[in-house]
Amino acid sequence: MTRTVLCKLLGKELPGLEAPPFPGPKGVEIFEHYSAEAWQGWQDMQTMLINEKHLNMMDKEARKYLTVQRDRFLAGQEVDKAEGYVAPK
Repeated sequence: MTRTVLCKLLGKELPGLEAPPFPGPKGVEIFEHYSAEAWQGWQDMQTMLINEKHLNMMDKEARKYLTVQRDRFLAGQEVDKAEGYVAPK
């Protein structure tokens, strides 16, 4: 049976993640309070930010930047967009 959560981002009962996305308290919080759909939305946004902004994931500042953007995304706040980016229809 699929585990469901009341997703904080999408505001409805949806299938949850199978496991925390990463270790630590924040990973557990995401596992307990966000749906797999919301997490996939963040993964897509993260990929776009890394690619369009040419982020080097070996750079500590780039990782800090993505952490801030992730927290904003999951809180339903505005996140950065790449200049000139047009979302697919």
